[in-house]
Amino acid sequence: MATLTSASPGARTQAVPAAAAPHAPNPYDPRYDPLVSPAGRNQQYAPTYWVGTAGDPPPDDGPVLQDMDADVVVIGSGFTGLVTALNLAEEHGVIPIVLEANQESWGCTSRNGGQGQNASGRLYRTQWIERWGLETAKRLDREIHDGFEYWKSLVERFPCDAQPGGHLYTAHRPKKMAFLENLCRVMREQFGYDTRMLSREELWERYAMDREAAGALHEPEGVGIHPLKLAFGYLRRLRELGVRIHTGSPVLGWETVGGVHPVGGVHHLRTPGGIVRARRVAVATGGYTPQGLHPLLDNKIMPILSNSMVTRPLTQQEREAAGLKSTTFITDTRTLRFYYRLLPDGSMQIGSRSALTGADAENPRHLDLLKQGLARKFPALKDVPIAYSWWGWVDVSHDMMPRITQPDPGQQIYYAIGYGGNGVSFSAQAGRRLAERVVGKAGPQWDLPIYNSPLDGHLFAPFRRLGQAMFYKYYYLRDEVF
Repeated sequence: MATLTSASPGARTQAVPAAAAPHAPNPYDPRYDPLVSPAGRNQQYAPTYWVGTAGDPPPDDGPVLQDMDADVVVIGSGFTGLVTALNLAEEHGVIPIVLEANQESWGCTSRNGGQGQNASGRLYRTQWIERWGLETAKRLDREIHDGFEYWKSLVERFPCDAQPGGHLYTAHRPKKMAFLENLCRVMREQFGYDTRMLSREELWERYAMDREAAGALHEPEGVGIHPLKLAFGYLRRLRELGVRIHTGSPVLGWETVGGVHPVGGVHHLRTPGGIVRARRVAVATGGYTPQGLHPLLDNKIMPILSNSMVTRPLTQQEREAAGLKSTTFITDTRTLRFYYRLLPDGSMQIGSRSALTGADAENPRHLDLLKQGLARKFPALKDVPIAYSWWGWVDVSHDMMPRITQPDPGQQIYYAIGYGGNGVSFSAQAGRRLAERVVGKAGPQWDLPIYNSPLDGHLFAPFRRLGQAMFYKYYYLRDEVF
């Protein structure tokens, strides 16, 4: 996730906000890889567009400097961890301690595409029906949609450059129109959404002259946001509530001691500056979950890199030449999809897949993939300079759906993980439900598939990167050739 260097044509650097705490952050490591790297320790932010335009981060409490006790510890200060802490404090009267390995909202929250959709995980609603049947799919839809409405209330509460207008799902090849038409029909007839199909001409006339698109599905539930501004809003409110947020405090060791408390003893979380003892622990580390954090979390996700870039602000003439008439965000029908939108300042953002490993993340070919994708879709933007380029880890589960659960009833450990790239909005519902899990609140939602079982481990974890490479080749052939 480095910005383009001065050796790159059309590059622009940015100032990364200094940490509010008195402890100077360590340099950012663009090669960080959660499968092989040790836990980060107080690293600077990745130089993303969001970091460059969010303003200074709110004050934090700096690293843990001594042993301390807490009723609840939340590990991770991204969207999920922050909303978990917010709900614990505001709704349940529990003031947690938040532990963050690096800077506030350092991981996915400051690196994503900012596209808030009425979705969760990687599966479509048609696939929900195939997997669990229509009745369960409808209940899951109500839960996800309720979460989307909750997230929208937070977006209104904490200003973050919201761009309403729904979501466009474009057919990148004519043969994908049938898939979108079926999805549109199911969304309307089975779930009651006001989805509609657009011809290529309608798409071009109303939204954008995407040269690859054969047509599109429009769903009205979708809001683009500035994710780091939203996170900073959460952080300011948490500080008002008295929640301590300790940055530069990775959990380097985890031991559960004794059985004094009703379930599972006390968790001793070892950080570089001291041990934090907690009765209950909520884990919200997403794609940045390090191996060895806890056995209940090892090999539960496949961390996958996603790349993103943002152009410098387009001129009015450039927007007209590209046929950009709307800020509604867009995703195409590739398995290794592109996502793109016009930002409030007139910049154009586009993202897609990236390297297999952190060691290869800086290879220029991954940025070239985005440049070529933008040029195919909007030829008029082919030579527009790139202002920001970065990458980040996405948490993909074995079955493409998230889990918010207590994996072992005998231990007061809870996690929310596995969003598969759909965490911008769903993280709010996940954080709300994770807080309810922690305090033991009952509810009918707990028998839904995303709540009623833990994630299975990847059986072939040592070979997952090899499998990923093979799947990427297969997906490319399916998307572009056959």
